[in-house]
Amino acid sequence: MPHRNNKYHVLIVDDDDANLDLLDVYLTHAGYAVSRARDGAQAAMLLNSGKDAFHAVLTDRIMPQMNGIELLKHIKAQAGLRDVPVIMQTAASSEKEVLEGLSAGAFHYVTKPFNINLLLSVIKSAIEDFDRYRTLREQMKRASLAATLLKEGSFTFNTIEEAKHLASFLSNACPHPHAVVIGLSELLMNAVEHGNLGFSYDEKSRLLASQEWGQALRQRLADDQYKKKHVVVDFTRTKDAVRFAIADEGNGFDWKPYLQLDPARAFDAHGRGIAMAAMLSFSALEYRGKGNQVIATVALNSPGGADQ
Repeated sequence: MPHRNNKYHVLIVDDDDANLDLLDVYLTHAGYAVSRARDGAQAAMLLNSGKDAFHAVLTDRIMPQMNGIELLKHIKAQAGLRDVPVIMQTAASSEKEVLEGLSAGAFHYVTKPFNINLLLSVIKSAIEDFDRYRTLREQMKRASLAATLLKEGSFTFNTIEEAKHLASFLSNACPHPHAVVIGLSELLMNAVEHGNLGFSYDEKSRLLASQEWGQALRQRLADDQYKKKHVVVDFTRTKDAVRFAIADEGNGFDWKPYLQLDPARAFDAHGRGIAMAAMLSFSALEYRGKGNQVIATVALNSPGGADQ
């Protein structure tokens, strides 16, 4: 049974009792509430019962009754569950198997035997994403529906919080705002973090692993070298599409590797935002120049950007 005093509730799924015991100890010690299931079918029953709200699912891949991929597809097919992050634990290093999981929606992976620090880092990252997406969607509901009347406009910001609020507002201008808000927020936050503030992928990985990311972000935002840099979003609505043109003042980056979900980054605590935006939120995503400009398009006459 879960420890009710804990804020975040993780469901661990494995047919190996020793692994369940080990994961239970790790996660409980880290302050998580934990529930256990011995296969995907039992996990699905717990998830479907609605009695306990889960913030993350950590599942083995190979199990009887219902395997990890089948459980993942079941979760992503349920409107009330699809936002819950699924972390796939696997001993397999096969690119094909990792791609199968990524395609089904497992944006987080951990390998056996477990590196406890990496395991906890991935779980923390997954839950933070879950919280952020849920908050964005709540903000979106409260944001002015006047955005549906917007034909064009230019918006300027320079902080992460401003990026989130702007994403919540502008997503209402699209036919499926629940899907758009996720991708738009990722693009706007990237423009601040990796654009104007100049954090590299490896630098963010290191700071996340050492739990110094939040502090480093605040320090750089307060630095005179960076705090006056802005991101500009130009919004345009035509009869066929809504377009967001996003430009930052950074040095750009090689964006091509990030447009697809890469198995090599499946085990990292971050790095999925651009690919998720392209897959789930927009009909088209086009980077220009040195990579500090991106055009995100939502078609108004096609299922692009469908609600997730």
